[in-house]
Amino acid sequence: MMTLAKEMTVLEQANQLLLSMKRAEKAQLLQWVVRDLGDTAPGIESNPNVCGGSACIVRTRIPVWVLEQARRLGTREADLLLCYPSLRAEDLTNAWAYVRSHQAEIEQQIRENEED
Repeated sequence: MMTLAKEMTVLEQANQLLLSMKRAEKAQLLQWVVRDLGDTAPGIESNPNVCGGSACIVRTRIPVWVLEQARRLGTREADLLLCYPSLRAEDLTNAWAYVRSHQAEIEQQIRENEED
């Protein structure tokens, strides 16, 4: 009679692998995971039903590309915070990080909106 071995899930396999790793290996793995998750940005969200799906600051309908374009045109962060009372300094930090990791997307959105 044949018994079926229980297949381990990917997470169970990862856990077993972690148990066998040295600290330096775990640190390297963590760096890879963080880099892989780099596409996600805290404080930034995209919703197809809000601002045409453009990445926006959470709690607002302020697209990241609008803030980046204002910055390129010379608007200071202090002025952005005055113009958008719902923004916090942390929101701008998150926006600039998003711009750095999504340059092509932001460039495209700026171009598309300059054409309008």
